[in-house]
Amino acid sequence: MGWQQQIQAALQTRRAADAWRQRPVIEQNDGRWLQVAGERYLHFSGNDYLGLSQHPALIRAWQQGAAQSGAGAGASGHVSGHSRYHAELEQQLADWLGYSRALLFISGFAANQALIHLLAGKGDRILADKLSHASLLDAASHVPATLRRFTHNQPASLAARLATPCAGNTLVVTEGIFSMDGDSAPLAALAQQTRAADGWLLVDDAHGIGVIGEQGRGSCWQQQVKPELLVVTFGKAFGVSGAAVLCDEETADYLVQFARHLIYSTAMPPAQACALQAALREIQQADAQRQKLQQLIQRFRQGAAALPWSLLPSASAIQPLLVGDNGRALALAQRLRTAGFWLTAIRPPTVPPGTARLRITLTARHEEQDIDRLLEALSDAASE
Repeated sequence: MGWQQQIQAALQTRRAADAWRQRPVIEQNDGRWLQVAGERYLHFSGNDYLGLSQHPALIRAWQQGAAQSGAGAGASGHVSGHSRYHAELEQQLADWLGYSRALLFISGFAANQALIHLLAGKGDRILADKLSHASLLDAASHVPATLRRFTHNQPASLAARLATPCAGNTLVVTEGIFSMDGDSAPLAALAQQTRAADGWLLVDDAHGIGVIGEQGRGSCWQQQVKPELLVVTFGKAFGVSGAAVLCDEETADYLVQFARHLIYSTAMPPAQACALQAALREIQQADAQRQKLQQLIQRFRQGAAALPWSLLPSASAIQPLLVGDNGRALALAQRLRTAGFWLTAIRPPTVPPGTARLRITLTARHEEQDIDRLLEALSDAASE
């Protein structure tokens, strides 16, 4: 089969399975309201948990940074792209989270790929939570190390995997808060088992950082765990984009010397690093926003208990409403869109077959009446 026929067959299969993906053109998005094709919708599909993407302090910092350093870095950090703004942000992140070093990456995907591609060699093994993010599992499937997956959030399953001897090194991989189920990993138990087996723990805390823990320090801080490798991303609660790896001094030096995703990528714009410094300051003093978000989560969960769909057990801003069938999930999302709500139907392969869902996300930008309106619309859809 030629490439054109292969492409056509794959696209036809995707359409037939009600799994077709689309990218809507967003005309305006303030975190609470979203506009598409001239229509305004209450927005329940983003990851801007604290609403910082619209914060005046971040916008000002980006503008000032651009005025001082231009629109882009102009090169890899190993050439001329690593500015004082990048260095300041790395130091601030390391101090905040209690690590010796922090290294900036252009995205969370790149950070996860860099770590696994660099560390996991022949004879090593990667033990990953079954529901780990695609960036982690994709990298693990393309390195010489052996990949084994343990049952989601089950320390006993990890223990069984660790009991099998391994000649090389062991890297245990999980998320702090899982992006599609919204639940939290039992990090303390996972860390204890990993260290008992002389392994390293890698935690991707994309959806926990900024939202939980003292000063928003995230899942690991909240559970009093310090993994050898911590990845935090800036496209969620930070309201911007990019990522950082937190680690010890020697591991950071090793990454700087050998991580191809770091060496051969243009550095993030210095102005972006300025905006991220402003975001970090706002996060550290955002207790009121975090408290409001928790109250909205509780309000939604209490109201959703009466709905006919299963609401997965999540205490996070991610509230997955399990529908099951792809077509029904799409129909429910469209019904709600007609009622003025922007929600996305998440379907396989992003989630396991038979678990299509609405991934409802709440933010500190929402108000109580927004939650009540959504619950009323869901109740109307259920009655139909």
